[in-house]
Amino acid sequence: MKTCMYAAMACFALMTGLSACIPADPETAETDLPGIQISPRYPQYWTYDGKPSLLLGGSVEDNLFQIDSLDDHLDLLQSVGGNYGRNTMSSRDSGNVWPFLLKENGKYDLSAWNDEYWRRFEHFLQATASRDIVVQIEVWATFDFYREPWLNNPFNPKNNDNYTVERSQLPTEVPTHPVFHQNDFFRSVPTQISSPIVLGFQQRFADKLLSYSLQHDHLLYCMDNETSVNADWGRFWANYIRQVAREQGKDVHTTEMWDPWDLGHVLHRETFDHPEIYTFVDISQNNHQTGDNHWNNGLAQIERLKRTGKLRPLNNVKIYGNDGGPHKTTRDGIESFCRSVLFGAASARFHRPTSGQGLNAHAQALIRSMRTLTDEMPFFEAAPHNDLLADRAENEAFCRALPGSAYLLYFPDGGQVKLNLTDAPGQFELRWMDLLQSTWSESQVQQGGAEVELVCPGKGHWAAILLKK
Repeated sequence: MKTCMYAAMACFALMTGLSACIPADPETAETDLPGIQISPRYPQYWTYDGKPSLLLGGSVEDNLFQIDSLDDHLDLLQSVGGNYGRNTMSSRDSGNVWPFLLKENGKYDLSAWNDEYWRRFEHFLQATASRDIVVQIEVWATFDFYREPWLNNPFNPKNNDNYTVERSQLPTEVPTHPVFHQNDFFRSVPTQISSPIVLGFQQRFADKLLSYSLQHDHLLYCMDNETSVNADWGRFWANYIRQVAREQGKDVHTTEMWDPWDLGHVLHRETFDHPEIYTFVDISQNNHQTGDNHWNNGLAQIERLKRTGKLRPLNNVKIYGNDGGPHKTTRDGIESFCRSVLFGAASARFHRPTSGQGLNAHAQALIRSMRTLTDEMPFFEAAPHNDLLADRAENEAFCRALPGSAYLLYFPDGGQVKLNLTDAPGQFELRWMDLLQSTWSESQVQQGGAEVELVCPGKGHWAAILLKK
């Protein structure tokens, strides 16, 4: 019966062109799946080269292809167990280059390329592929098109010889924050103001990007960064990218990142409710939430997708939090990273400084610790189980478990809770890990079959793991 059901789904996918978002028959060997794909067996997670894979990362910058010492930075990420990066196609920072040719008259030619930009991008793709680091590309770097960056952007009509303000319908100044979406650059698509001349050059850029990226199979595609523009824009480019890929015999995965911090905001439904367009979901904005709120909001979206039959990976490409930065504290960032892993997010990556931890010492330790812990247990079979905890204060502890077999608990700042092992008789091996040191305590034998009290060895960020002996 299951085989027939999956065959019917596959037939529907072929007729509608939606094959990338239809899970394969879970009885099919995942080892047959190349590169980054949705896991047939665990559809809220990814597989990489046929193996279920939790994506963990952090980096010093968002547009990594533009940084110096890229290879050293990727080596560091890989050395601590990281396998996930973010790359905005951005050029707004000091030392960056733009994708188009700058002519002697000081204006750009949108029909000609800056070879250095694309050389950097190609090297980045090769360097991440060789290290098995999955990259989430953001095609349109939202903040490059507003305020000061827009004044220097080649797409600005005052900066190129390809079109005028009148012909393009684009402004020369956009002094407002992107949340006000006042740049008609993002309305060029046919269902909006339809500016064929601008759309044509946007297409050239997208085609050039895809000419490099479709040579690889370790990439995910996000249309924008914290966008508030009309949903037609993201739909247009997600469909375009997937169609170009299909024409080359490839399936790729797309999403959109909306600006509202509340995952219940109706804008997020554009991704949650439309797997035929967006084959995975980015929930980075949930990381503006804290404590139990952060856990409950993330978990609620997973449960909603399960109920509606639209379960697929939920990525966190940006985890905010850095003391002195604009968004949340260092403690908030560490907690959000750990909670995201336990509640079932498919990826967790520390945002760049100063908004996040980047790949500093804290980030390195947390990536290493979470990789070690999740490798120790049947992580993908397990599920969130705070229902097994008693005498728990708000934000005191969080539990992921395969009841009767394995239990992983995260304590943000020490504490003690009771874990219900009543239906789990026998002996368990209990070990504690200091997450910021990535060090284990000596193992203990814990008797199951009853409610047991777990007391952290001290304050700070700790994890406890119990495995059936």
